[in-house]
Parts: sequence; C-alpha cells; structure tokens
Amino acid sequence: METQLQNLCDLFIRNRDAAKKAFRWESSYVYPICAGLFCAKGLEADADTLVQCRDIIRKQVGIFSNFRGHLEPALASMLALGSSPEKQMAQALENYKALKQEFWGSEYLALAAFLLTDVSPLTLDQDRILRGRTIYDRMKKEHPFLTASEDSIFALLMAYSDKSDDQLISDMEAAYRILKERFHFVSDTLQTVSHVLALSTANPEEASDRVIALYESLRSRGVKYGREYHMSPLAALTLMTEDLDRTADEIQQVDTFLSQQKGYGILGPGKAVRAMHAALIVSDQYTQRGQMDTAAMAGTLAMMIAQEIAMLVAISASTSAAASSSSNH
Repeated sequence: METQLQNLCDLFIRNRDAAKKAFRWESSYVYPICAGLFCAKGLEADADTLVQCRDIIRKQVGIFSNFRGHLEPALASMLALGSSPEKQMAQALENYKALKQEFWGSEYLALAAFLLTDVSPLTLDQDRILRGRTIYDRMKKEHPFLTASEDSIFALLMAYSDKSDDQLISDMEAAYRILKERFHFVSDTLQTVSHVLALSTANPEEASDRVIALYESLRSRGVKYGREYHMSPLAALTLMTEDLDRTADEIQQVDTFLSQQKGYGILGPGKAVRAMHAALIVSDQYTQRGQMDTAAMAGTLAMMIAQEIAMLVAISASTSAAASSSSNH
C-alpha cells in the first residue's frame, strides 16, 4: 500500500475512534461516516469538539427533530469541519424551513439543509427548490413505489445540474435499466445509483458499465462487496477515478487493512460493510488529491456532495436494517 493511502487508513481509524468516544451508544455503522468526513479534508477529529457541535444541534431543536436522528453525529461532524458552527446551524435551520414548503420533512431534508449552507458554493433559492420539487415529482411518476424521502435530496442536487429535466430523467431511466439487467432484485438501491450517475456528463450506458466493471473487478479479487445499499457509494467512486483496476487494487488493500483492525472482526459489521468502508477511504483519498474527472461530472463540488449523500443514505439504510434485525430476535 502506498504511504499516502496507508496514512489515510490510520487517520480513518483514529477518526472513527474519536467519533465513537464523542457519540457513545450510537450504532457502530455511524462512526465510519463521521471518520470519512474528516478524512476527506485530511483532518483529525477531536472528540470534545464533536460533542460541542452535537450540543449546538440539541440546543436549537427538540428531541424529535429530524436533525436529531441517527444522522445527528454526521451533522455534528459537518459542523465541526466548519469555521462557525453556530452560524452554520442557524443557516441550516433556515434552509430546512424553506425546503419544507415543497418537501415533506425528513432526516434527508435536514441533511440537504446542512449541505446547502454557506460552506457550499451552491446557493439555495426558491427557483432551485421548485425545480428540485419538479424533478422529484417526475421521479415519483416513473417509480411510484421506489421513490422515497431519500430521493428528495438527489432531486435537489439535480436542480443545480446544467442538464434539462428531460435529460436528467432520461439518463436516470437508462442507467436504471442497464443496472437492473445485472443486479436484478435490488430495485430501490439501483434507483439511488441511477440518481448518482445522472449527475455525470458521461452517457448513462458508459457510466453504468463502469459501476458494473468496478463491482466485478472487486469480486474477482475476493472482495465481498455488497449489492444493496453498498452500491451507491461505489457508483460515486467510479465518477472520481479513471483507472478502475487501480481503484479496485486500492480498495482490496484497504479492505485487507481493515480486516486486521479492532471492530472488524467476527462481531463486526460484516465483510460487505467493511468493503464499503474501504471504498469510502479510497474516495477520500481522491477527494484530497482533487482527482475528480470534471469532464465526467456536472461539477466537481456537486459530485463531492453526491458522494457524501450516497454514503449517508447507505449508513442510514444499514442502521435501519441492523435495528430491524435486532427487533426480530
């Protein structure tokens, strides 16, 4: 493993442990995404600062607020990465209020409100919100049983795309059909993947084929990558790299490293989730280097945000799945 990637792996473990110290009793699925947010910036998390930022959230909203769900540690991590956590929180609440005029309140809408604060060059205005709602309604029309609250955040991001609404929907549908032929039963997951790919300027056939190629390359290397919520982060990663073989090698190396770390043993999250965390670390490496093919994206910043959204949606899904599994025992 190259030195830079090894250093990032070590930083990931330290950041994960800092998040675990700050957010005790949270699901173990949450800590890696907090770690990844810091690793993308090449920064080391401080447990005390994370607690302070969590408290900023809790002072502003009630216990049943959508800012207080299982994404709360990730939102606190975003505050910790900013220069003015109180100001960012206040702006996120204003954004959320504006978004709720067109969308149902949800944790994903709270996440969108955070991502569109002044830490992002993407400016939230009424025209963007209305366009996002129009795109969401068209998603719902195409797939009424698959489209849910998490899709609203992708619809909002697509509102910043230079593509027309017709082109976005067409690209989503083309990618969905191609991926469905390969991955069959995971329809809701594939819809999320198609949303990520629609943000690329690459044609949907090429973008979909790259996702399939990276997945197959990982499986051929013995990496047990999952086919459910694990897929959207993998799709975002294909838009951040040109050399899929090298990327697969790096994911395999990081997966091997993680398999030797505390928390990834027999009682850990499982091989599929571990591989997803490895993909997250490799993504963070590319984000740090600025190695994003802007010719294949609707904008570098937009794809960075999409990658974060994909991971947070994945963590949300895995946390819910874990809770459901526990309730059945």
